[in-house]
Amino acid sequence: MRLSPARLWAAALALALAGQAGCSGHSGGARLVVVGSTSVQPFIELLAEEYSATASLTIDVQGGGSSAGIQAVRAGAADLGMSSRPLAPGEAGLVAVPIARDALALVVHPSNPVRDLDREQIRALFSGAVPDWSKVGGTDRRVTLIIREEGSGTRSAFEDLIMQGVRNSPRALVQDSNGSVRETVAQDPAAIGYISLGLVNQRVRPLRVDGVEPRPETVRDGTYPLSRAFLLVYRPPLSPPAQAFLDFVLSPEGQALLASEGLLPVAPAREVGRR
Repeated sequence: MRLSPARLWAAALALALAGQAGCSGHSGGARLVVVGSTSVQPFIELLAEEYSATASLTIDVQGGGSSAGIQAVRAGAADLGMSSRPLAPGEAGLVAVPIARDALALVVHPSNPVRDLDREQIRALFSGAVPDWSKVGGTDRRVTLIIREEGSGTRSAFEDLIMQGVRNSPRALVQDSNGSVRETVAQDPAAIGYISLGLVNQRVRPLRVDGVEPRPETVRDGTYPLSRAFLLVYRPPLSPPAQAFLDFVLSPEGQALLASEGLLPVAPAREVGRR
C-alpha cells in the first residue's frame, strides 16, 4: 500500500522521536510535541514562547501540514496536532478543540491593479479557465497560480470554499507553507495565492472577495466568505502538561495574544503586554 505524504511524514517523525526520554507528554516528561498546520504553527510558536517563559516545559512546535499533525497524534508521535481543517470521518477517536477563527486571504503582488474578485472569478483563475489577468480587470499578463500541497488544511479550506469540486490547474505551482506562498507571490507581479489572513504583511496585497475586505470585523460579522476554525487536536487522555498548555491557549491571556496577531478569539480575551 502506498502511504500518503502526511502518513510518511508522521511515520518519519515517530521514528525521529522514538527513544527520546520524555519526548511526549504521555510519558510525563517536561517536553511537549506539537505538530501540524503551517497556518496555525506561527501562532502556536508565539503561545509556546509566552507559556514557556513561566512554565518548566519545553514545547517543540513543528509544521508538516494539518493531515501530518493529525496522523502524528494518532501515531503517538505528538501530544497535540495543529489543524486548519475539521477532522475527517476516518479520524474518529480524536478530539478537536477550536482555539481561534481565521480567514483565507487571496494575495497578489502589490503592483497588481486588480483589487476585487468574486468567487466565480477566483475559481476560473485557479482552474485555468481564465489564464490571463486581462480577463478579470488586470494587465495583459499570464496568471501565475500558487497553491498549497495536498494534505494542507489551507488547501482543503480553499477547495471547499472556492473550488467546490473543480480541479486546480496543472500549471499551478505548489508550495509547502503559507510563508512560501507569500514569498513567491511577493516576488512575481503576475502571481496569486492564498494564505492565512493573520500572515498577510506588506510584501503582498490581499484582495476583496465578493466586494468584502478580509478584516477581523468582516470575518466576525460573517460578511467575508472565506473563514475557518483553527484547531488543536489530541487523542484522549490528554496529559497534564498538554492540558495545562491548552488551558493557557484558551485563557484570556492566550486569546488576547491570538487576537493581537489578527485572529478572532473563541474565548474572552484581555489586554496583555508582551514579555
